[in-house]
Amino acid sequence: MHHPHFRPLGYQQGDLCTNLVGVNHELLPLALDALAEARTSLATQSRRVIDTKSSDTDPVTAADRALERAIRETIAKQRPHDSFIGEEYGLTRQAQSNTRWIVDPIDGTVNYSYSIPSYAISIAAEVNGRIEVGLVFDVGHNELFQAVRGQGATCNGEPIRPSDQTELAQALCGTGFGYSAATRKLQAQVLLEVIDEIRDIRRFGAAAIDICWAGAGRIDGYFETGLKVWDYAAASLVATEAGANFITDLPGIGDDGLTIVAGPALFEALQARIAGLYRQANS
Repeated sequence: MHHPHFRPLGYQQGDLCTNLVGVNHELLPLALDALAEARTSLATQSRRVIDTKSSDTDPVTAADRALERAIRETIAKQRPHDSFIGEEYGLTRQAQSNTRWIVDPIDGTVNYSYSIPSYAISIAAEVNGRIEVGLVFDVGHNELFQAVRGQGATCNGEPIRPSDQTELAQALCGTGFGYSAATRKLQAQVLLEVIDEIRDIRRFGAAAIDICWAGAGRIDGYFETGLKVWDYAAASLVATEAGANFITDLPGIGDDGLTIVAGPALFEALQARIAGLYRQANS
């Protein structure tokens, strides 16, 4: 079984704003600048919950909103005609160009509010409907996952690739749960069906990190229902550029799609089993 071969925790604060040698895209420097502004803003923010969204267990902190504003304003200064969509403010600028920025200022807000070091800043640049640049900064581990379409994916500058695990019974899989109690109950039923068919389950609480870790081989696969575009936009490019398979429009629970990520050797078996269980759960 393949294990990750890159060196984690390799960057200091300033290094994150430096382009990697040989990696080029006109939007990458701006994405890195926006990330740097978000990190600066994060250092001054409170973890205090100031609001909730989809349910009483779906918190919003002051930092969520401050970071999204910092990212949006940084991008708007250079590219005022691009569209911008974020988790906290939704679509705040209609496109007058072919470029859309998709941002989750803090993916894993519950973890952040509890001081659990598993949350990320996620920034993606989409051009003509395709993600071209993706950055996921794992704050707690000081790791930057970066991808440019056609140029591979890295973690702190080191190339990453997914696991070559082939057996479902040996697969370590990540997953997550929704904010709705009814949704979590269905997700748990699926988990009960599959838990004795795989190596084990990990639940870290930040979808963007989970997807990047599947791309980096830290977990063999990942599945979850109900992700929003800002949860996976940047991470999906990281995973696919690393060599993993990614799908997010399978039938899940109600209108919520099912996302599955894994290396090519495992993907078909994982997709067949998890998608089949969700079909049963909905019947």
